[in-house]
Amino acid sequence: MTEQLREDLPKVIAELEKKCQENPQSVSAFHHLGLVYMKAGKTEQAIKALEKAIEIDPLNGDAMINLGAIHFGLGDLDQALVLNEKAISVHPEGAQAYANIGLIRQQRNEMDKALEAYEKAIQYNPRLSTVWINLTSLLTMKGEDERALAAARKGLELEPDSPLAHNNLAVALYFSAEYATAMKHLEKAKELGYSVDPNFSARLREKLG
Repeated sequence: MTEQLREDLPKVIAELEKKCQENPQSVSAFHHLGLVYMKAGKTEQAIKALEKAIEIDPLNGDAMINLGAIHFGLGDLDQALVLNEKAISVHPEGAQAYANIGLIRQQRNEMDKALEAYEKAIQYNPRLSTVWINLTSLLTMKGEDERALAAARKGLELEPDSPLAHNNLAVALYFSAEYATAMKHLEKAKELGYSVDPNFSARLREKLG
């Protein structure tokens, strides 16, 4: 977040709060206010604003997804899952909601359900880079090295400046015994600011001799 954006946030919040007061049935005003509160780090206010947007429009899947993101950040995976599942119930082809469910399931170590959700997300939007990046780590944990490598390459293709994509590709390449290329991507991940696992880095260096 830039300094200019930080300076503008109080003004934007004040304007949106006024809009909500003047039109208490405006879904867009409450939804936008919730998003701005999120950017400002005002979590409690963001939750209330997004809940209000959903109360006004129970079919607002985007507000459900954004509210789910807040609960995920707070560590409330159960509520995050409920909200994303509700978003799918009103928009069955919502790739982002499936992507979020995949991550939630992965965090809960429900790997088969996570994989199913990621595959649904890819079915509806194959260009969501985060899905491929997260899918890489899931497939690696499941020992599906060939699929993990393919997913890692797709993730990096879609988001070439992602430090996590470079790191995950490095891991996938390691398990495919492509150690030199793995080190190149690990170094790139570090260059982009990723905090790489020192144990993995050491094991990779050992393989390179």
